[in-house]
Amino acid sequence: HEFRFSDFQFIFSTMSPAPQHARRLAYIDWMRGFACLLMFQTHCYNSWLSPGDRKSALYAYSQLGGTLPAPLFIFLAGVSFALVTEKLREKGTTRAAIARTTILRGAEVYGLGLLFRIQEYVLGFPIAPWTDLFRVDVLNILGISMMLMGALCWLTAFRTDKASPDSAQSDSTRYDAKASCTWLVKSRDRSIAAGILIASVIGLLTPFVWKTTRFSAMPWQLETYLNGVHTFGRPQAWLFPIFPWTAFAFAGLAIGFVLLSDFAKKHETKAFVAVVATGVLACVLSVLFDKSPIRFYNPADYDYWHTSPNFLLMRCGILLMILFFAYAWCRWGFAQRGFSPVIQLGQTSLLVYWVHMEFVYGRLSILPKGKSSIASATAGLLVIFFTMLALSIGRTNWKKRAVRVSEPRPSVAATAEPV
Repeated sequence: HEFRFSDFQFIFSTMSPAPQHARRLAYIDWMRGFACLLMFQTHCYNSWLSPGDRKSALYAYSQLGGTLPAPLFIFLAGVSFALVTEKLREKGTTRAAIARTTILRGAEVYGLGLLFRIQEYVLGFPIAPWTDLFRVDVLNILGISMMLMGALCWLTAFRTDKASPDSAQSDSTRYDAKASCTWLVKSRDRSIAAGILIASVIGLLTPFVWKTTRFSAMPWQLETYLNGVHTFGRPQAWLFPIFPWTAFAFAGLAIGFVLLSDFAKKHETKAFVAVVATGVLACVLSVLFDKSPIRFYNPADYDYWHTSPNFLLMRCGILLMILFFAYAWCRWGFAQRGFSPVIQLGQTSLLVYWVHMEFVYGRLSILPKGKSSIASATAGLLVIFFTMLALSIGRTNWKKRAVRVSEPRPSVAATAEPV
């Protein structure tokens, strides 16, 4: 099985697991594919609909659904990060080696984000402003989140490596499997607690960080990574700064390690029921906290729909509910009965994200931007969906052929057969 870092296909290859294990992890790809579907419809209607059709209920619901893809991608980056880190820990990889590997992967994703911005600027020249090169987009914050999670997992792992097989070979220390298991559990528990703590702190600090007067002396190219101020003088809700967006990654990291706990492995269904119950509770608490007469923030700084920790709690609750339904659909539903286009899109989500943007927002847009009716925009959406699905299938088949070609062929011995 291949564990994917977020939706950007930086893959740590591991030994092939049992089919049940593969089925258990299919919900991650399904959730990525679901995020792709929501992303397609949001971008298509936003780019193509005429001003009159933007006043319709369809457009309102479309944009409401568009608030989910980015949190889903970032949250799943945390879940995948936990899976990869745990796998490396189980193999006895030292915490320094894990940190080095994961942080470098995060740096690569961040570099991809910069490359994407350069591509958009070049293709949009001379209309695109140069300031777009410094826009904080999903790829940028994913790379930063991965680097921060790599540092956190380094801090939460036990320093000693005497319980690992690798260290036992290097310093003649007897390998103690029981001690190794104990330290793995303790490191996992530390990571869960730290992930929840960091996500909470980021959410609680966001209203203060979005007060740009605190960072007025900082160049906007740097400040925008904290609060998404860009060149507009005040933070923009459509950008993806560290506060609050990295909180979704740390929440996903904590949930990922929870799903790797001994209890979750032995009682998988109960663990996911606990996950969805936690999600429902988070949504209820979000509403209660918002209506509470006790206020910790100045009313001028409190914005429920953008910076409030209560809204962050609500969205995390929704993500947990989606996680449960994705798991249930993949285990008991029809997600894995035959071909699943949603899972297929989730397996190549970086590619379809990168390509569809140019055919929806770029110069290669298949429909005139801001001039289309609901019917024509919906037809264009279907074209985008099937085109991206075909591209995804082609990419997967190409990768399979490349793997087959690279595999060594068994030598054929000449034998004498009786005629």
